[in-house]
Amino acid sequence: MSTAQRTTVVVVGAGQAGLSAGYFLRRHGLQPGSGFVILDHAPRSGGAWQHRWPSLTLQTANAVHDLPGLPLDHSRPQIQAATAVPEYYAQYEREFGLDVRRPVHVREVAREGDGFLVRADIGEFACAGVLNATGTWEKPFWPRYPGADLFAGRQLHAHDYREPEEFAGQRVLVVGAGVTGVQLLVELSRLSETTWATRREPVFRDGPFTPELGRAAVAVVEDRVRRGLPPGSVVSVTGLMWTPELREAKARGVLDRLPIFQRLTPTGVAWEDGTTLDVDAILWCTGFRANLDHLAPLRLRSPGGGITMTGRLATQVAAEPRVHLLGYGPSASTIGANRAGRAAVAELLGALAATSATAPDSPATSPSPDTAARG
Repeated sequence: MSTAQRTTVVVVGAGQAGLSAGYFLRRHGLQPGSGFVILDHAPRSGGAWQHRWPSLTLQTANAVHDLPGLPLDHSRPQIQAATAVPEYYAQYEREFGLDVRRPVHVREVAREGDGFLVRADIGEFACAGVLNATGTWEKPFWPRYPGADLFAGRQLHAHDYREPEEFAGQRVLVVGAGVTGVQLLVELSRLSETTWATRREPVFRDGPFTPELGRAAVAVVEDRVRRGLPPGSVVSVTGLMWTPELREAKARGVLDRLPIFQRLTPTGVAWEDGTTLDVDAILWCTGFRANLDHLAPLRLRSPGGGITMTGRLATQVAAEPRVHLLGYGPSASTIGANRAGRAAVAELLGALAATSATAPDSPATSPSPDTAARG
């Protein structure tokens, strides 16, 4: 006889997307425990924000959007994002009684009968639907180059970066053309001798990040995931926005970019034409990949290498409509996660009601979507 806890929905991850999903599950009348559970791998509230480097503040962070139903206090722009956002998320969990269980490591999600069995280090959960909101932070992407094991200096990913003082007086090669790469390049350049290398030519844009530009970027990513392709880079569509800090760095020559090298050497890197560069450290700002290994038993991958998505905001797995991926593809932003949480919950509960694939004694839908979320 199974000892699994039975619930209607399991939410995996308690970052922006997971908390948003929890909020809307309560709005639909589901209660923590019998209606849904939220499992989070981190030891405390805050999602990936709790791991950000100390110099990243609310002002310098790319964007921190309010969760539904409770605004973030933006009156302290200089506070560390790694402090402010976890405090906000913890307050949110208390305010709406989300009862996040942590730290919990979800090992795998497998089909069982008409539903799913979520296996975690604290036990098993039998459910009718899964809202996966694990994000990307725990899957830093390290590109493979010949000679990587020969380099005698320090290599680290942006995931593990803490502060520029660690590299004071050193020669640092920063690799990557995303927002994080540029931010850390500029920060390091004040204390170190920096070099910047990117796979593609960075594109800088004047003016603010407009809603139109944002929609265009989301549309490109959404088209890819609907076709079963891996999500692309949003920066490849939007470009990098000029700021006074970046213009100052450009004037100092910090943004003089080199094309990507061919291989690593014991003392640095080398290009195909024989040019070499000696450095003390290489900082890989090469992005992250979706943390979906625990979903492998479901065999969701498409021939295109990604997961074919459907639904109003492309959060629903086409091959398995009772599984939604929040923070994957077009919903991989703080504002996108909010919208995705609302849509995914409605679509999932609709699918469960249509198939009657609900856990025993657990209501799949609420009497009214206007049920108060506070509890």
